[in-house]
Amino acid sequence: MDYLLTEQQAMIRDLARKIADEKIRPVSAHYDETEEFAWPIMKILADSDLFGVYLPEQYGGLGGGILDMCLVTEELSRACGGIALGYAGTGLGTLPILLHGSDEQKKKYLPDIASGKKLAAFCITEAEAGSDAGSIKTTARKEGDKYILNGTKQWITNAGEAEIYTVIASTDKSKGVRGASAFIVEKGTKGMEFGKKEKKLGIRASATREVIFTDCEIPAANLISREGMGFIIAMKTFDCSRPGVAAQAVGIAQGALDHAVEYSRTRVQFGAPISSLQAIQHMLADMGTQVEAARALVYATARMVDSGAKSVAKESAMAKLFASEVAMKVTTDAVQIFGGYGYMRDYPVEKYMRDAKITQIYEGTSQIQRNVIAANMIKESIKK
Repeated sequence: MDYLLTEQQAMIRDLARKIADEKIRPVSAHYDETEEFAWPIMKILADSDLFGVYLPEQYGGLGGGILDMCLVTEELSRACGGIALGYAGTGLGTLPILLHGSDEQKKKYLPDIASGKKLAAFCITEAEAGSDAGSIKTTARKEGDKYILNGTKQWITNAGEAEIYTVIASTDKSKGVRGASAFIVEKGTKGMEFGKKEKKLGIRASATREVIFTDCEIPAANLISREGMGFIIAMKTFDCSRPGVAAQAVGIAQGALDHAVEYSRTRVQFGAPISSLQAIQHMLADMGTQVEAARALVYATARMVDSGAKSVAKESAMAKLFASEVAMKVTTDAVQIFGGYGYMRDYPVEKYMRDAKITQIYEGTSQIQRNVIAANMIKESIKK
């Protein structure tokens, strides 16, 4: 299916697929094993102008939208979910600036992101503020023409590798979530440090670290929008970024399915390829149907975001929930089709299963997505 892509979108997808097949797939096992950040791949993506597909032309981008970013994320994730996260995590860190930044902030930061010269990261999660994002303890105190940041952000994607960080911190604790604000912090700012690199189950090629602020001074001009808008900015960012996580999940599921289909054709048992067994055929049929359904939902949601729809929280949560659940199911079934070989690291599908799990957790767990979906359904019912 071409999903009614524009000519430019089809070209973007095909280019991302070519890079995934020729450059990422051959090295995905190496980066998973060593846990190195795949800078050579980031350079290839930058040289191919893929970092700017969703950014406006006036800031050096290609003028596309969230669907364009999803297309790239899906294709890269089809080869390696961890390496793809260097790209997708930059999108997450960029969206607060794109959605709510001033023209001056956009002119200063977006061109370097669009060119791939600088990666970005988004900092909201803390040790006591995961699903309960409103419980952040990082503070930002204004002194004259600057803000002083103190606190620690946890499990930050691209931390240490990115140059540009969007950070949610409290400017007025007495107001709770209404007292949160969003800031831009550049790597190298005095008082900003990074914790150890986390050892993870999956997406091991992605850098995940603490970001520590100790009397970190940033210009007041780095405040995004105005004080008190931080939580709103974070939620609007997630509305736009969750289709990207869903696209990552679809890509991971598709990659595992590709391997499972190929393996079923070559693995002989009882004197014939296992693809001739109805039990395997039915598993493959279900896996393929689930992947296509997830892809259709993700693309439809991305188009809804790009249309400028007033509210997309429910649909974004649905896409992220469904695609991540599909990714976990499909990758687990792929391991099953491979049998004992599927459990071995000499074969690729166990990595897909490990990578899939995080899509059910970050940017809101599957349980949180269900909360968002149900709350919006109830709200819509009351309005009727």
